[in-house]
Formats: sequence, C-alpha cells, structure tokens
Amino acid sequence: MRVLLVEDDDDLREVIAAGLRDGGFAVDCAADWPEADVALHLTAYDCVVLDRMVPSGDTLAPLEGRRRAGWSVPVLCLTALDSLDERVRGLESGADDYLAKPFAMRELVLRVRGLSRRAPDRLPAFLTCADVVMDVSRHEVRRGGVLLSLSPKEYAVLQQLLVHRDAVVTRTGLLE
Repeated sequence: MRVLLVEDDDDLREVIAAGLRDGGFAVDCAADWPEADVALHLTAYDCVVLDRMVPSGDTLAPLEGRRRAGWSVPVLCLTALDSLDERVRGLESGADDYLAKPFAMRELVLRVRGLSRRAPDRLPAFLTCADVVMDVSRHEVRRGGVLLSLSPKEYAVLQQLLVHRDAVVTRTGLLE
C-alpha cells in the first residue's frame, strides 16, 4: 500500500515515514500542499496522511476541493489542532479519520491500515491497454486473445503498469 505523508516538520516527517515503512507501507513524503499536489498528480496513492497546518496554509481547503471533484483516496488528518471543533471541521472537509498530535505510532499504523480495509476496491474486474487484457478476479492475462503465462512478479509488475497507465511509474515504485 502506497501512502503520501504531508508533514512540514523535517524530523517528525522522517520519524513518521520510518514508522509507516516499518508497518509495511511504501511512503512518499511532501513538506507542504503544493509539493503534495504534484505527487498526487504523478502517483496513485492508497492513503494520504495529512498535517493540517503546513507553510502553504491549512490543507483543508485543497482537500475540500479535491473531494468536490470526486477524489476518493482515504485521508487521515494528523495534526496538533485537537479541539472538538477542529476535528469536526477536518472530518466535514473530507478527512476520513483524524488523529491528534502527540500520537502513538502503533495507533497511526493501525488507523492507516484500517482506512485501507474500508477503502473501496478500486481495481476494476478487467484492466486493459491496447490488446492486453488482465482479468483481475481470475488472475489471467491475455494478449490478442492468447493466454499468457506470467510469473507472480511479472503479473504484479504488469498490474501496476496497467493500473497506473496514465501516470509515471518508476522502477523504485514498482519495486515497492
């Protein structure tokens, strides 16, 4: 599962990223919303861990804009703004979960994992590109109607390429 972490504090960002990686997640980091916005256009994320207050401002406004546009990636707000009003505002703005700082890393990892379980299965039954058709439920790939014999790793790489066919897929991204 690929997570985008948006946190402006360098030290805290490294600690959180390491904790999420230890929890089994592939993690990309951004220090503010403009950097996160670029990452979101280039990579398909399964979850975003979002600090509310970054140098570019409160991240709820851009989150609301993305939600209005139909964006459905699960978002966990991780912030020092912990009053009831702030938590309600975050959830009403489109966050799926809200965790106040300070927090326990174990709880953050479990909450992110929980968001991934509740997220809708975004893989369609079939992934296609030109004459290549991947039947996700049967774990089969055909090219020009001919069944291909792929190793599990080859299948996983092809699936990632088909899922993210409109985005840049890096070698590092495939390996993670």
